[in-house]
Amino acid sequence: MRQVDVAVVGGGIVGLAAAYQFTRQFPERRVVVLEKEEAVASHQTGHNSGVLHSGIYYKPGSLKAINCRAGKQAMESFCTTEGIPFETCGKVIVAANETELPALDRLFERGQANGVHCAMIGVERLRELEPEAAGVRAIHVAETGIVNYRQVCDRFVLRIRERDGQVLTRARVTGLSQKSSGVIVHGTVGDVEARYVVTCAGLHCDHVTALSRQTLDAKIVPFRGEYFALKPAARRLCRNLIYPVPDPKFPFLGVHFTRMICGGVECGPNAVLAFAREGYRKSDVNIADLAETLTYSGFLKMARKHWRMGLGEVWRSFNKKAFVRALQRLVPNIRADDLSSIPAGVRAQLVARDGSLVDEWVIRENTRVINIGNTPSPAATASLNIGKLIVERLGARFS
Repeated sequence: MRQVDVAVVGGGIVGLAAAYQFTRQFPERRVVVLEKEEAVASHQTGHNSGVLHSGIYYKPGSLKAINCRAGKQAMESFCTTEGIPFETCGKVIVAANETELPALDRLFERGQANGVHCAMIGVERLRELEPEAAGVRAIHVAETGIVNYRQVCDRFVLRIRERDGQVLTRARVTGLSQKSSGVIVHGTVGDVEARYVVTCAGLHCDHVTALSRQTLDAKIVPFRGEYFALKPAARRLCRNLIYPVPDPKFPFLGVHFTRMICGGVECGPNAVLAFAREGYRKSDVNIADLAETLTYSGFLKMARKHWRMGLGEVWRSFNKKAFVRALQRLVPNIRADDLSSIPAGVRAQLVARDGSLVDEWVIRENTRVINIGNTPSPAATASLNIGKLIVERLGARFS
């Protein structure tokens, strides 16, 4: 049986960042990362749009706001040291009409309170930055950036292994047995005995949390985010990043345009219910996952409240013209022929029992296990800082 100081369940960017930070803080201690897929960053991290978020969206003083700002700086410093390409390209958040101006003003005030370098701009400046964008006013967030988070994860793995840590793939965790001196982690690579366990299981975080006899008091409902890419001849339509004013009722940022660090521009996403937790295609169905969603009272309450919005998302999923019309609110000259389909992603949306969409990070812990139960955006941007927070909690246990 492997014996380690810390076992991390989940090889996405948050789990890897935690293991990386642990090896830096406690180089003499042993850590293992257990990832059920053949490669790390296979799910939410690997389908991430690659944005280095500035922190403009989040409530001042909140865990997300504080850690996004510090995490972005840490990520940029890491990428600089490691020679990983990133770019501070900036983005615009555009009010398409007069009715969106009050929300834009509130967002600007929030950005200023969070210390974000942003500026309210008029139509003339908007056209200088994004000639094809249309709107009555916008916020220019100059410090927003782009990076490839898969590259970041690969470098985390390299550094963890250099410090005698282990990153095991095809290592599905099936159970946790806690005892006074530690935890036995049961799984497909055999049992691992750890003094402490950290779980960062993303799409399966509620199930894995339950293995430690804790609960999130909520369930993951998977939403598939479908994207298109601009064909090469149409990439002139977007220079960097173009976002709408977000709807405060939902933790989604709306259909937007994102230039990628490796080239190309992605457009989307919409958000439709996935029929499997790993349902990246419309045809992907997992009966157990779907039954769990459809019988969950929190999902039913959410569906009753937001069914009109949901129907609109489904309509855009099956009707490319409807999707294009959503994009045309920001870039009027875009046409269906400018777009090609690309793989979708799946968002692990935590839904509370009252039907509300949980947008804050959720951490549950006992003496031996720390469960990272919900880490929506900007988790990738803030991953190094989230990892640091986890290690601080572990450090208190080791002292």
